[in-house]
Amino acid sequence: MAGLTAQTPQPTEITVHQQTRALQVSFADGADFRIPFELMRVYSPSAEVQGHGPGQEVLQTGKREVELTALEPVGNYAVQPTFSDGHNTGIFSWDYLYFLGSQQPALWKQYEERLLAAGAVRDAPMVEAAGSSCGHKH
Repeated sequence: MAGLTAQTPQPTEITVHQQTRALQVSFADGADFRIPFELMRVYSPSAEVQGHGPGQEVLQTGKREVELTALEPVGNYAVQPTFSDGHNTGIFSWDYLYFLGSQQPALWKQYEERLLAAGAVRDAPMVEAAGSSCGHKH
């Protein structure tokens, strides 16, 4: 999902909707998605969120009100958002944006299940647990 695949439709339009906190992405195949900033933030493809391998994902909380403060192009294959909480290390390829947009219901369900399993609350601020960091400055 991280790279551009031959099957990935190219985006034809990307619009930031600050008021509704959503990124609208229209693709060449006719698909049109409104991806909430919160969903983008909790599923950021960065190592800070995904870890460096399976099972190292870091559950994100307190992101419901996160805003997009910048959106920079990365070559011809991705965008790199900066969120209002300072997170700016995720590079969202076209296929990853397509995945987020097309799988929203399943991703929200998975996120809610992860919160429940961790005994966490969606709107609780994140607390950095000692030793949970991967050791890199993100």
